[in-house]
Amino acid sequence: MSHYDAIVLGAGAAGLFCAATAGQRGKRVLLIDHNDEPGRKILISGGGRCNFTNLHTAPDRYLSANPHFAKSALSRYTPRDFVELVEAYGVAWHEKTLGQLFCDGSARQIVAMLVEECTKGGVELRYGVAAGEVEHRDGRFHLAGASAPALVIATGGPSIPKLGATSYAYDLARRFGLRVVQPRPALVPLTLAGEDVLFRELSGVSAEVVAKCGKASFREAALFTHRGLSGPAILQVSSYWQRGEEVRIDFLPDAPRGWLLEAKRAQPRASLRRVLPLPERLSTTLAERLDLAAELGNLPDKALRSAEERLHDWRFHPNGSEGFAKAEVTAGGIDTAGLSSRTMEAAKVPGLYAIGEAVDVTGWLGGYNFQWAWASARAAGEAL
Repeated sequence: MSHYDAIVLGAGAAGLFCAATAGQRGKRVLLIDHNDEPGRKILISGGGRCNFTNLHTAPDRYLSANPHFAKSALSRYTPRDFVELVEAYGVAWHEKTLGQLFCDGSARQIVAMLVEECTKGGVELRYGVAAGEVEHRDGRFHLAGASAPALVIATGGPSIPKLGATSYAYDLARRFGLRVVQPRPALVPLTLAGEDVLFRELSGVSAEVVAKCGKASFREAALFTHRGLSGPAILQVSSYWQRGEEVRIDFLPDAPRGWLLEAKRAQPRASLRRVLPLPERLSTTLAERLDLAAELGNLPDKALRSAEERLHDWRFHPNGSEGFAKAEVTAGGIDTAGLSSRTMEAAKVPGLYAIGEAVDVTGWLGGYNFQWAWASARAAGEAL
């Protein structure tokens, strides 16, 4: 039996950074992962370029049963802090839209950086090792032939199981008496059925829209797929969507009120599908659904006002999502009510910590979940 100051389960973003932080503080740390390589989700993120943080990080960009929980960690480790680390390693980066930061090169640079940070801290890395049964006795956690007074759960959620993702974090948390907020797929494409099936024929067509679900609203691209709706705007609202709810789309967010009546006066012989500033296939489908094939000049103003209203507030009724297989992250997770927002330690189990995606804190699309991984990992790593 080997003895350590801390054992970290999961060599993803949060686990690697937590282990490195604690190791560089002089702690003897063991990092275990059942995959045969570290950072598998990092490697595929951002199209292989890793959207590693977002400059606009703020607590209101996160979903949680306790919306205040993330404030402490996020305020103590900021996007600028992580950018400084990235730059110290000579990793070139660029900002895309909406504050999203990506590597100029490969996501492998971020994984290599995190592994090197672990090496600097003398962290022992073990890949291809299943944690197995965890025992807690005499104030120490015992697993995989090792023991330590501190154990960090950083195994994430079940999203993208083909990369080795499982519900292990929740099973372990429950084993130690921690509550789990019902996990569900987030940042995930939505599926359409019933009257909305017609839109699946638009597979591959995208347009910039404002997508809404409840009070959540996002202006980005929406993409029609052979199963339903995707694209950044849809992925964003999917985190807020609950089965049975509708998703509302404004197809023309820049069009002023009364624009269709203006079009009628300016181009009376044009059809609706010809004046819609949208991809042709989408314009044709919308015009067909509105049953307005005639020339604008032959349509009553009332019908055009009604059409305009629908185009600004089109209601879709998703029948589901593409599930954890296609979800970028998991919403829900280990209940923050049982954790310290300052250290991520479980109140009822001294020495047990939970960080990253395993916890009930879920960020918007665009680097927010990585920043939560870094911030929560740093909080725990400094407390170990």
